[in-house]
Amino acid sequence: MSAFRAFRINQTDGKIAAAFESLTVDDLTAGEVVIRVSWSGINFKDALAATGRGKILRQYPLNGGIDLAGTVMQSADPRHREGDQVLVCSAGLSETVDGGYSEVARVAADSVVPLPPGLSAREAMALGTAGFTAALAVSRMQHNGLRPDMGPVVVTGASGGVGSVAISVLAALGYSVTAFTGKTAQHDYLRDLGASDFIDRHSAEMGERPLEKALWGGAVDNAGGRTLSWLTRTVRPRGSIASIGLVEDHAFSTSVMPFILRGVSLLGVNVLEITVDERDTLWARLGDDLKPPQLARIVTREVAFDDLPGAFDGYFDGSHFGRAVVKIGD
Repeated sequence: MSAFRAFRINQTDGKIAAAFESLTVDDLTAGEVVIRVSWSGINFKDALAATGRGKILRQYPLNGGIDLAGTVMQSADPRHREGDQVLVCSAGLSETVDGGYSEVARVAADSVVPLPPGLSAREAMALGTAGFTAALAVSRMQHNGLRPDMGPVVVTGASGGVGSVAISVLAALGYSVTAFTGKTAQHDYLRDLGASDFIDRHSAEMGERPLEKALWGGAVDNAGGRTLSWLTRTVRPRGSIASIGLVEDHAFSTSVMPFILRGVSLLGVNVLEITVDERDTLWARLGDDLKPPQLARIVTREVAFDDLPGAFDGYFDGSHFGRAVVKIGD
């Protein structure tokens, strides 16, 4: 197999640097399935890894990109055959094994998901790990009994990838959605996705009482910290909070009162802690009843592979919103 290009992350003398390199399949980490990559995406985790602002990789060097979609070229596993359209999200990509920022990838067979009938490869990467996380949050909240008649659902970090997909999916399912965001310039974007109300996180009155006024049927939280504490005190009886992120803080403080007096449920969401069957079923739903109707609107940037090195700054200066897809190959 001929050489191909990959965006590879190296560490030298404690300093992280990423650049395009020419590789062969033999240079890649081990796996049973070789994939010709057509699309990937950019998650905040990818930006941290590529710029060295976060310690994401557990070994060096590795190709960046925690998501990929493409076509099977070779397979030693009968579940995946040459020519199959597939995707891989998370599964250790760009953490312990080579990731999706490469024209060719080699991955473990168990990490490969057949591309759902309702999604193209580009749409799958418009969702990526962020969209899958949002869908898992919604699915867990539904399983816990959340219904539209229980009240509005508030989504924190609303303009990010997880928040954008969560708003679109929830609105399509009949929920009234409140967007909690500091990016007031993106209200029109969030309204297009289905948000019907807004809270400016910079001026939100959160209070200090063990129980505040009950406002929400449920919440999807990307923040953690003080915001998550406030959510526990403001969710209505028998409501659910899906805890996804920690962009504000990994620690939060609350009391047991929301849980024993209102029956609030705090649901942890981790895309790695599910079975293969659960993963494949949820991806099938993302091509069907959980597919965001505004998925095309959620994609706010399409990045050419050549332009990838300059695509990460917006994740740190606050200018990025929605999802960015990366066109790797045909």
